[in-house]
Amino acid sequence: MHRTIYLLRHGQTAFNTERRMQGHCDSPLTELGLAQARAMGLTLKRELDNPQSWAILSSPLPRARHTARLVAAELGLPADQITIDARLIEVSFGEWEQRCVPEVFAQHPALEQLPDWYFHAPGCEPYAQIVARIEHWLSDPQLPERMIVVAHGLLGRIFRGVYARMAQAELWQQDMPQDAFFRLQGGRIERISCL
Repeated sequence: MHRTIYLLRHGQTAFNTERRMQGHCDSPLTELGLAQARAMGLTLKRELDNPQSWAILSSPLPRARHTARLVAAELGLPADQITIDARLIEVSFGEWEQRCVPEVFAQHPALEQLPDWYFHAPGCEPYAQIVARIEHWLSDPQLPERMIVVAHGLLGRIFRGVYARMAQAELWQQDMPQDAFFRLQGGRIERISCL
């Protein structure tokens, strides 16, 4: 099977502007976030030869679903063509959800030096569990060969790492853009800017 996946992060949210950890909780897309979602859709429209032949899958969280609807609209696809997949939900940050990152670092200064500091949150979803969730998704034979996936920042970073079999140190060096997305094909990852 030769799958092609376009992996998108949702547009900017109110919590993103506050550097507040979202995880499984949610906040609405900002005006910039709405524009980013539309820009991703327009960029995909230029990338794809036949948008109707692509499946759109989304995390169940509202910020991702809203982004997916805006992308679908730019591609001329109906919103009911979007499949919600719970495996694409963002990492749970446990007790740190809705807390501001600077506040967490002020209370735990040593964490600021750790690339995987998120996983020190009490009640956080374990890294190994997230990797298993992504591996299960990637090996699912029921998924289509051509997919647009709307997910999240940290999940997307780990997703790309698992897909490309990166070492953890390399995985944490990746960015989590909201003005670009990634084409995953043949074990390779290409960053595509929406500017």
